[in-house]
Amino acid sequence: MSRPTLYIAITNHGFGHAVRAASVAAKIQELNPEILLIITTTAPRWLLESYITGDFIYRTRAFDVGVVQADSLNMDLNLTLEKLREIKKKQNSLIASEVNFIKQNRVDLILADIPPLVAPIAKAAGIPCWMMSNFGWDFIYRDWGGEFAEIADWIGECFGKCDRLFRLPLHEPMSAFPNREDVGLTGGTPRYSEDKIRAILGIKTPPETTALMTFGGLGLAAIPYQNLQQFPDWQFITFDGDAPDLPNLIKVKELAAA
Repeated sequence: MSRPTLYIAITNHGFGHAVRAASVAAKIQELNPEILLIITTTAPRWLLESYITGDFIYRTRAFDVGVVQADSLNMDLNLTLEKLREIKKKQNSLIASEVNFIKQNRVDLILADIPPLVAPIAKAAGIPCWMMSNFGWDFIYRDWGGEFAEIADWIGECFGKCDRLFRLPLHEPMSAFPNREDVGLTGGTPRYSEDKIRAILGIKTPPETTALMTFGGLGLAAIPYQNLQQFPDWQFITFDGDAPDLPNLIKVKELAAA
């Protein structure tokens, strides 16, 4: 008898969706280790393994765009629209290819956060699709107006094929989904205590004067690091290994490699 198989698809934008979905996947694996997890995302494997300690199949695929960003603050709407049109144009071949994979691997259920095309994929494969989020991409794009309105309509049609939505707190209406179920906050459980992290990184400052600069990993090189010297009583932390050496700046990558 084959193992029950759960296919988890994660939106192609940043790490936030991946962290949330990976946390749910880890809990599912903990509750039932017999479930085979297939994680489909462009997020790096190391990020998923930070939350999922057991085995899983890692499948690199992108079914949406999210928002194309040059850095953490600036969006490229023209390139975002171009890539969305490309996915819409190729949707039939994308669906056919993934349906073939799903059937070959005997997937029982799809859980998505929250690439729209996954719902039509599930319908074509003849299996249920559940989704979780506090917003849909149609909500984001529709507000941009113009040619994004057509894309938002298409995405709404895709979401309409979802069998069940777990709607998270601080949500927009998400009216495109026919079956909505409100649930609580979703997130991971910290692997280390605050004291452990402070010891590993050598942090001496209190929490109120300790700042982690991540910006989703986007545009770290553009941070004006030299300005940090104007705040000598603060401890700053970055994942940018190319950042300058400053007395009040900890570079996590260097510490991890040491």
